[in-house]
Amino acid sequence: MANRKMLRRRTALTVLAVAATVGILGAKLVDIQVVRADELQKQSVNAKEQSTTLYGDRGDIVDAGGTVLATTVYKYTAQASPSDAIAGGRDKMVEAAAKIGAITGQGGDAVVALFDAALKDDPKSKYVLIKSGMDVGTFDKLNALPYPWLTFTKTQARSYPNGAVGGNLLGYVSEAGNGGLESSENGCLAGDNGVETYQRGADGVAIPGSTVVTKQAKDGGTLKLTIDSDLQWFAEQTLAQQVAGTGSKFGFVTVAEAKTGKIKAIAQWPALDPNDIDATDPSYWRLQSLTDPREPGSTFKALTAAMLIDQGKATPTSPVLAPYEWKSGNGADLHDSAYHEPEQLTLTGVLMRSSNTGMSQLGKALGDQTRYDYLKKFGIGEDTGLPYPGQSSGLLHPVSEWDDQTKYATMFGQGVSTTQVQMVGAYQALANGGVRIPLTMVEGCTHPDGTVTDVPSATATPVVSPQAAATTLGMMESVVTDGELKKQLQIPGYRIAAKTGTAQQPDGKGGYLPSYYVSVMGVAPVDDPQYVVSVNLGYPTTITSSAAAAPLFHTIMSQVLKTYRVKPSTSSPADYPPYY
Repeated sequence: MANRKMLRRRTALTVLAVAATVGILGAKLVDIQVVRADELQKQSVNAKEQSTTLYGDRGDIVDAGGTVLATTVYKYTAQASPSDAIAGGRDKMVEAAAKIGAITGQGGDAVVALFDAALKDDPKSKYVLIKSGMDVGTFDKLNALPYPWLTFTKTQARSYPNGAVGGNLLGYVSEAGNGGLESSENGCLAGDNGVETYQRGADGVAIPGSTVVTKQAKDGGTLKLTIDSDLQWFAEQTLAQQVAGTGSKFGFVTVAEAKTGKIKAIAQWPALDPNDIDATDPSYWRLQSLTDPREPGSTFKALTAAMLIDQGKATPTSPVLAPYEWKSGNGADLHDSAYHEPEQLTLTGVLMRSSNTGMSQLGKALGDQTRYDYLKKFGIGEDTGLPYPGQSSGLLHPVSEWDDQTKYATMFGQGVSTTQVQMVGAYQALANGGVRIPLTMVEGCTHPDGTVTDVPSATATPVVSPQAAATTLGMMESVVTDGELKKQLQIPGYRIAAKTGTAQQPDGKGGYLPSYYVSVMGVAPVDDPQYVVSVNLGYPTTITSSAAAAPLFHTIMSQVLKTYRVKPSTSSPADYPPYY
């Protein structure tokens, strides 16, 4: 009987204890789930939830044939928790360090030294940098190691597989900012990063199945250029050799399709390698043929000749007695580049002999405003519309600001400044039957969903009549068939129209220095114009005239005709007489 009473008492006590325990747990549960739910949830998230960036790849830049000129790669950084690495004993840590160091190239001792230094400063250290800037191959090998305390971060980097080929055009991506097309076409190229979250355990390792993408990443578009990277490489190599061989400070080469305005090559030397921009003088990071205007010199005479023909103010055989020096009577005092006796030249001969005095006398038949309007239609003093940052429109003063010297000087390329590409655009008009098509260097931007934007669309500008353009090219042939540089400029089988230029370097005080910006511009073949080529050398020292640029023009134009399999000419040169 007593045993039964004791059993009931024990049972009752047990029930009360269980009830009390359940009550306490219930109250605690209410406190956790209801009273302090928000606070504890925040603490849990802060303690365990981690966010990582999902990178949207920056888009590629490709040439006209799809060759990749700029692309996105990833660089990896490895870091470790020294206190976790040594938790299994020093021998284990040294063994792990040896494997890591063998992959990174640092060596095991160097990695051990990193661990020891971190542990000396803080025995509970959770971080030490092992290696940064690693490629994906190195990352894959490290990531295969069985060490949860070895973690990684990755960052985007830009890679230019062809180095300096087109480097000034492509530009660069840096922490300080972007340059070139990398800057102006950022709207096409830039990706949109996403966000991924995951729950992390006490050991710092992500909990399986806890990863959630809260924002999807979006890749940038592919920017397709009109550039032919093979021709671009050839132009840069040939240009570099000629700059060195003539003791020039710099040089440019531009090649454009006559009928489309597409730029196929746009070279500069010194050139920029976007993989290592600090290896190049910052003044040559930009594409100077678009950003730095200069007086064009006698290549401008072809434009004045075209105006005269178009206005009916002259013909290829219009005569002029061209002395070494000529004065307008109203303040202009003009002379040719070298002394000579008076020459009986035609307008054709003025181009062939590059006579300033001859062009000035014939050119005065044109009104100042008429010439100004023609120059604007040729694109002089106008933005090219090309998507390149910091480009210059050059300098063409309004007629109201012309004194008598400027009036005549602008007929032969002084008193006005242009970029090389502006002059290519003007010659494109002469090569295209008198119609200027805006130059292009970008075909378009293809987005990840397949849509294409940024396709060039611009209105063509009639400048001179087809007859005036063809006649001007015919006159320019005399430079190649009978001019002083005919041996350097002729290309067997092709009719070539060319004009040389030798412009003095301004001293910034209204005068000129004894150094020259020399050029040759030309069109081929004259009977069916396909390409415009312009070559410029800045301040050559071994040869100071356009003779320094003539071999470069010949080499580039020959390569262009060969590369694009342009058919040889089937007609004879215009053969206008240069003298009367």
